[in-house]
Amino acid sequence: MEALLITFAVIMALVGVLGAVIPMLPGPPLSFVGLLLMWFCEGSGVSPTMLWVSGILMVVITILDYVAPIWLTNVGGGSKQGTYGATIGMFLGLFFLPWGIVVGPFLGALIGELMAHTVTDKALKVALMSFLAFMLTTGVKLIYSVVLVVIIIKEVIGMFF
Repeated sequence: MEALLITFAVIMALVGVLGAVIPMLPGPPLSFVGLLLMWFCEGSGVSPTMLWVSGILMVVITILDYVAPIWLTNVGGGSKQGTYGATIGMFLGLFFLPWGIVVGPFLGALIGELMAHTVTDKALKVALMSFLAFMLTTGVKLIYSVVLVVIIIKEVIGMFF
């Protein structure tokens, strides 16, 4: 049973890292599930405090992932069309990996703003803010997921050596 828990913990954590950069996968929650599985393993050094802190961070990061793009697009003076365009661009970008996922939100926000008859300079500013939000949230998710992978791998090594 331990081997199965450890295997699933590592798999969930690694898929969580993928999910940090692929919008269709919830990266931080998957990584957290990996840590939670390690907590159930006998001899694991994962503490309840580590679980609580990681869980709270996971919730904050997941909320930030949804709120930050809208907020930064609005800070840049974006319209609803720009926000919708960025979201559509992100999903369409999945078909053109790896660059589509980076360029998609930018182009989507730009096209959305231009369709809303926004001046080109302002449309570019909004698109850049949307791109910045995407990069910021992706970076935070990636850091969180990689840290949990390192913790899990460290725990696995500590249990056997």
